[in-house]
Amino acid sequence: MDKSLGSILYITLGCAKNEVDTDRMRSLLAASGYTEASSASEADLAIINTCSFLASATSESIECTLELADEVSEGVRATPIVMCGCVPSRYGDDLPPELPEVAAFVKTDEEDGIVSVVDGLLGVSRTEPAHVPQVKRTVEGAVAYVKISDGCDRMCSFCAIPYIRGRYHSRPAERIIAEAHELVCGGVSEIVLIGQDTGVWGNDLSPEERGDGPANLAQLLVAVAEALRPHHVWIRVLYLQPEGMTDELISAIRDTPEVLPYIDIPIQHCSSRVLEKMRREGSPEEYEGLFARLREQIPGMVIRSTALVGFPTETDDEFEELLSFVDRIGFDYMSVFAYSQEDGTLAARMEGQIPEEVKLERAQAATDLAEALGFAATAAHVGETAEVIVDGIEETEDGPELIGHAWFQAPDSDGAVHLDIDEASVGDILEVEFTDSFCYELIGKVVR
Repeated sequence: MDKSLGSILYITLGCAKNEVDTDRMRSLLAASGYTEASSASEADLAIINTCSFLASATSESIECTLELADEVSEGVRATPIVMCGCVPSRYGDDLPPELPEVAAFVKTDEEDGIVSVVDGLLGVSRTEPAHVPQVKRTVEGAVAYVKISDGCDRMCSFCAIPYIRGRYHSRPAERIIAEAHELVCGGVSEIVLIGQDTGVWGNDLSPEERGDGPANLAQLLVAVAEALRPHHVWIRVLYLQPEGMTDELISAIRDTPEVLPYIDIPIQHCSSRVLEKMRREGSPEEYEGLFARLREQIPGMVIRSTALVGFPTETDDEFEELLSFVDRIGFDYMSVFAYSQEDGTLAARMEGQIPEEVKLERAQAATDLAEALGFAATAAHVGETAEVIVDGIEETEDGPELIGHAWFQAPDSDGAVHLDIDEASVGDILEVEFTDSFCYELIGKVVR
């Protein structure tokens, strides 16, 4: 299409899954004749993709939307705002009266129709249907997230995701593989497979839907790796629940060179009683056995986890049990969240809600421990040599500096590697010796 139909500003809040959804909308709109704006003053329309995982995320999404409305109202042109994603999915018909500043609301399962929404708001009429690209991605950086599923069937008592994203549904393997292949051919060096619960991928697919393709995550990882050869590419998988760590999956991670020995397993807690009230499976003994098995069977395994503190009725002793467990396991990386009383969830109606100040104290104590363990794990890599992907350039007081991440660092989560050279391209994979560390960051000297 020779002439732009309008310029779109994209704002994404929340997790990597939202980044993927925004990129999909960007791809559809770009193929349909729209360009991208870098600021509200340049935009004919703004799309804000929202998060509603926690009450604080919902508040941030609404505040960001209102700030954007203030900004565009002061501009020269009228700029409609489209709110997409989790907030519209969660609150639906309650939003239009509360947010008259927003021109349209698009739920997560309606985002593939974004072209029609934008066309309508900008008065664009088409003689032919909008073009739909075969692979709906536009990623140009070193790393690309690929969603293998959406929704969740777990119904944890503290979590609103099933009400926002719906029931679990796996993406077909051929679409995942085609998307990953297209991204790698476009220069991406790392594919990160994500979903609400990646370990159960494929369980909901019928034999007819699977055909001769992979039937579970382990087989999917192998199939993706085989499809991406002979490219030099890393494959990482995030958001695995403990129950998803089967022997077959452990073998696939260990025996497939492209798949990184990095596992992200949110435990949330270790107390059997608290886990039961969370409507999650597991016990300290089961978890400890799992992590020991992972480290025994996958040499050099790096483990990230997540803890939720201040859950209703959590006692001081149970919190101390959690700290002791985390210290004993020695996670390489760990995120800590204070429990949030989310509307519509079972836990929000439970008796024994923990006072806010107690939740924050526990969160800080758990974070302090997580950082102590994480800083030590990072420092342990000093003196080692490993591959590092170049992510970009960062301006410092001493001038520009190359920034990358090693295989044991999930992008945007686990710190970075600061490199000692100033000539390299985004996506290059360099051999680096780690010479120093600070917090989660590493200093690297390029070997070759």
